[in-house]
Amino acid sequence: MEYRQLGSSGLRVPALSFGAGTFGGKGPLFSAWGTSDAAEARRLVDICLDAGVTLFDTADVYSDGASEQVLGEAIKGRGDAVLISTKTGLPMGDGPQDWGASRARLIGAVEAALRRLGTDRIDLLQLHAFDASTPTEEVMGALDRLIADGKVRYAGVSNYPGWQIMKAQSLADRHGWPRLVAHQVYYSLIGRAYEWDLMPLAADQGVSALVWSPLGWGRLTGKIGRGRPIPAGSRLHETAQFAPPVEDEHLYRVVDALEAVAAEVGKTVPQVAINWLLRRPTVASVIIGARDEAQLRDNLGAIGWALSPEQVAALDAASDVLPPYPHTPYRQQEGFARLAPPMV
Repeated sequence: MEYRQLGSSGLRVPALSFGAGTFGGKGPLFSAWGTSDAAEARRLVDICLDAGVTLFDTADVYSDGASEQVLGEAIKGRGDAVLISTKTGLPMGDGPQDWGASRARLIGAVEAALRRLGTDRIDLLQLHAFDASTPTEEVMGALDRLIADGKVRYAGVSNYPGWQIMKAQSLADRHGWPRLVAHQVYYSLIGRAYEWDLMPLAADQGVSALVWSPLGWGRLTGKIGRGRPIPAGSRLHETAQFAPPVEDEHLYRVVDALEAVAAEVGKTVPQVAINWLLRRPTVASVIIGARDEAQLRDNLGAIGWALSPEQVAALDAASDVLPPYPHTPYRQQEGFARLAPPMV
C-alpha cells in the first residue's frame, strides 16, 4: 500500500481507505448501500488491514449512528493499527441542536461519536456540510477546542464551497488555530467538477482530497453501459434520486473508454476507474466501499500498477466536459486560453 501525506499535516494516510457506509444498514438509503453487521464488518476490516488499508471513514448520519457503532465493534482491540475518520453536521433529528456546526452541536456530536466508536479519539473529523447559520469563527474555534482537548487530531470538511474553505483557513491563520487539512469530495470519471475550483484551491492551501463515490454512485462498475440498463439487483433503483446526475450519453462514452482500457491492462472497469483517480493532483486517498468480500478484493486491485500516459489521455478525453462560467472562456476564446493554466 502506498501512503500519502494528508494536506499540510504530518498525518500519512493510505492511498485507498475504506468507507463504512455499508455498515449498519438502517433506513431506505443506507440499507440499499449495505447491511453489514459486526461480524461481517470485522471480516472486511481484517482484509483491509492485511492490504495496508488503515483509514476507515464513516459519519454519524450513516444509518443513524449504526455505522459508527458497527465500525467501533469491528476495530475493537486494534485502535493503534487504524485511523478513524468520521463526519458530522447533517441532521440527526428534528431538534434545534440536532443539526449544523455550532459549538454546542460539534462538541456534543463528537462526544456521541466517541461513545459509538468505542474510542477516545477521532483521527480526522470532517464537517459533513457547510452550515450557513453558524459563524465560521465559531466553527473553527470549536474545532480548535476539540483538538486541544485531544478528542480530535485533525480537521477537515466535506462537500464545501471553496470560498468557505478559504474563509476558514484565513481565520485559522489569524487566531493560530489548526488549519483544515482535508476535503472529502465527490470525484469520478463521470463527475470531474472538483477540478475546476476546488482542486486548485486544495493545491494552494494544503487541503488534500478524500474521494467519495469513486465509481460514480455505482455507475462505473462495468454492469451498466450501452445496451445494458441498470441490472435488477442494483442499488441505483432505490438510490438514484440521491446520486449526482449524469447524462446517459456521457456515461456511456466514459464506460466505453473504461472497457477499452480495462481490456488492454487486464483489469476490471472499477479498478481502472479508481486507478485513474489515484493519479490526480491533490488526491490523498480514494474511499472504497464494499457490501461483501468479493467486491472489496476487486476494489483493492486498483493499486499496485499504473495506467500508461496514453490510457490516461483516452480516459481524460472521454470524460471531459465544457466547464461552466467563469472557466468557459479559458477553454473557448483565444485571448483567455493563452492565460489558462495547464490541464490537470
